Amino acid sequence: MSFIHSLRQRWATSGSLVCVGLDPEPAKFPARFAGDTDAVFAFCRDIVDATAQYACAFKPQIAHFAARGAEDALDRLVAHIHAAHPDIPVILDAKRGDIGSTAQRYAAEAFDRFRADAVTANPYLGRDSVQPFLDRTDRGVVILCHTSNPGAGDFQDLLVDGRPLYQHVAERVARDWNGHGNCALVVGATWPEQLREVRAIVGDMPLLIPGVGTQGGDVAAVVNNGLAADGAGLLVSSSRAILYASSGDDYAEAAMSAAKSLRDEINRHR
Repeated sequence: MSFIHSLRQRWATSGSLVCVGLDPEPAKFPARFAGDTDAVFAFCRDIVDATAQYACAFKPQIAHFAARGAEDALDRLVAHIHAAHPDIPVILDAKRGDIGSTAQRYAAEAFDRFRADAVTANPYLGRDSVQPFLDRTDRGVVILCHTSNPGAGDFQDLLVDGRPLYQHVAERVARDWNGHGNCALVVGATWPEQLREVRAIVGDMPLLIPGVGTQGGDVAAVVNNGLAADGAGLLVSSSRAILYASSGDDYAEAAMSAAKSLRDEINRHR
């Protein structure tokens, strides 16, 4: 089953547009993990199992694992998700983009080594830098369009032929790069007007929406400006607000409650 097909099925069966981000920071883990050499895997596994019923996707951030030499924990975490929650797709948040054989190795890393269903990618180097990802027709390629960070507009808002660059990215991906129907775009919740414009350009293409919760994105604005015609089309990503909803022994229950609350808030505006 392709990434896009499994994502659409998950939207329908779960009734949720919540993407749970997995950005482990051991300093924020509950005290019970102190001294646990496998804390990164154990904490993330517990969050996954607690929030699965409210998630349309999981999104582990590769830097949070690799910086601690915890690639093995990431490998086992993705394997756990596939085994315990096989209907929930995994998006590896790696923002890859390079040329030639390097791009091919990045695609192998995401899809063969870590067995992710999709990966985030940077389009700045042009189509050949993401072609190895696009060629994996059963996997998803989630391409940066208008990101949630404060400096997003430094380049993404620059006018090119009278239109901002992010609109050109959205149009090019939708028109030329999505021949296998395996593309999605990243648009930050912190830019609701830009989100509305991107949705108008790309039709029902899935949009990954970071920036709610800690970054201050408004859920109502996201839904009102980004929802696809079929009432879905969004992966509203939340990481820290779910992962660290509690620093006590009730961390898993608190994460579950936070994920449920976000799902319910999104659905109130659908």
